[in-house]
Amino acid sequence: MRSLSWFCLTVLIPLAGLASLSGCDSAAIKQAEKAAEKAEAAVVGKPVEPSADGWYSLFDGTSLDGWKINESPETFAVRDGEIVVNGPRGHLFYEGPVNNHDFKNFEFKAEVMTKPGSNSGIYFHTEFGPGWPAKGYEVQVNNTHKDPKKTGGLYGIKDVFEIPAKDNEWFTEEIIVRGKHIITKVDDKTLVDWTEPEGFDAKAYPGRKVDHGTFALQGHDPKSEVHYRNIRVKPLPDDAK
Repeated sequence: MRSLSWFCLTVLIPLAGLASLSGCDSAAIKQAEKAAEKAEAAVVGKPVEPSADGWYSLFDGTSLDGWKINESPETFAVRDGEIVVNGPRGHLFYEGPVNNHDFKNFEFKAEVMTKPGSNSGIYFHTEFGPGWPAKGYEVQVNNTHKDPKKTGGLYGIKDVFEIPAKDNEWFTEEIIVRGKHIITKVDDKTLVDWTEPEGFDAKAYPGRKVDHGTFALQGHDPKSEVHYRNIRVKPLPDDAK
């Protein structure tokens, strides 16, 4: 029979990131079990468990596991439990196991903090691709950047021109989609409440249609710095209204 020392040395220490055998106790075993569950989910596409009220976390607070960058990888970093977006244009797409990264109706929330003069955005119903995402809607993240379209607006469709939040302070940005009905909120205040009409043509943004797809965070420019944390989603039934 293999000894506990062998098991700790060959399995738990590498898996749980322990420094030595002395750390191989019951707490380390639990830590290793969690790491194994996470590794299994990444390999077989097993979704993480939701909270009691149906919310799934999309960001583990320590890595970009489950996310994919289309360009400028230096723009996205994880620091202190946050995704820090600062650098040349790039987009970070959710490609993880939750709902097989394909969402139609949902509630989405993220805690966001903008630095002065910064611009970003949260895309939904999008898909991985180069450059600016061609598919899906963008919900603006911009409190004091020179672009007059401000945080919470449905960019280029139903824009918001009043600043709803302050730089250097955390706020919660929320997106709700049920059918063709789109709602955006900042700190529980509704900013957009709009239903896409039949035959809608966004003209300058032809890919902006209610459909299905994933989420993406925007890196806008090297002078912009935006932080994200506690990113989560609650998938809703396809017939939700």
